Amino acid sequence: MSRRRVFRRAGKWAAGVAVVIAVLFVLRALAPSGSVPEQILDAILDTGYAGSVLRVTVPIAFAAFGGIFAEKSGIINIGIEGFLILSALSSIVAVQRFLEMGMGTTTALWLAFFVGILVSIAAAAVFAVFTIRYESNQVIAGLAVWLISLGLAPFVSLILFQSVNSPSVETFGTWTIPVLSEIPAVGPIFFDASPMVYLMLVTAPLAWYVLKYTRLGRRIRAAGENPRALDTAGVSVSRVRYVGVLLSGVLCGIGGAGFTLGQLGVFVGNLDTSIGGRGFLGIVAYLFGNYNPLASLGGAALFASFDSLQFRLQQISALDVPSQLFGILPYVVVLVTLTLIGRTRIPAALGEHYDDEE
Repeated sequence: MSRRRVFRRAGKWAAGVAVVIAVLFVLRALAPSGSVPEQILDAILDTGYAGSVLRVTVPIAFAAFGGIFAEKSGIINIGIEGFLILSALSSIVAVQRFLEMGMGTTTALWLAFFVGILVSIAAAAVFAVFTIRYESNQVIAGLAVWLISLGLAPFVSLILFQSVNSPSVETFGTWTIPVLSEIPAVGPIFFDASPMVYLMLVTAPLAWYVLKYTRLGRRIRAAGENPRALDTAGVSVSRVRYVGVLLSGVLCGIGGAGFTLGQLGVFVGNLDTSIGGRGFLGIVAYLFGNYNPLASLGGAALFASFDSLQFRLQQISALDVPSQLFGILPYVVVLVTLTLIGRTRIPAALGEHYDDEE
């Protein structure tokens, strides 16, 4: 996709979002005072809601970016939920240990953040060895990563903290950019945010540029589209696929550790853990975005908006609806989205093993 086309499409998306917001403001003006519709619209049009959407978008978007690099190289990676879980727990364990060693909070948080990334890379490396070196079934290997992480993380937490839920720690807080943060409406949302939000907004165009214009990106795309041609050119397909999967580990590590240390400040090991299926939402986000990191960021924000909305709807007492029903709202959106998506073009050699010595 050319740059001009990307900017044109981004402009259409921005215009669409502006129209939706304008319609919501009109409906808010027409809604009877004190009515349920007015309360719902107030919850949506609050700048705090937009800020929470950006924070919730972080793990979904980074999971999507990670999935794109793995699958563009030809490796199906549905284990990204497991990478998020492992990086989330390890970052919390690390920050606890660093604080006990007497480090300052900020130093401990950043070091723990990188520990979470390293653990995710290690998990990705094991996954890569099984799927590339030993040619394991990629779907089964990905499910194994998720299921092992789902059981292992609460078990480790139980041993270390005597509970599947870790103690709470401080988070990165927000970084306020002078002057820009004072812009009405937009400033408090985009320029008074968690550093993980800034990192996400920078990573999306960077990942798009790397895949589109760099030699590494071209090789990753070739490994997923036509590995034999890449091999004929003298480039090891296996090595490129290892790089793709390891980059997937890096990005998922940022998502898991960034979500935990940037927003939650705790690891919850009950049921599906504090990650709560956001890795799977990331998979849908990059399918929604047709493997484009910029469009996938939009898809991640869409699912995050409904994830945040269900929490706000639960706080409206006039809505006499069980909270579990609100909880399924983002997944209903996913179901509808998957039904409507019909133009996702998956890499031609996705899931196919390739032996460089053939």
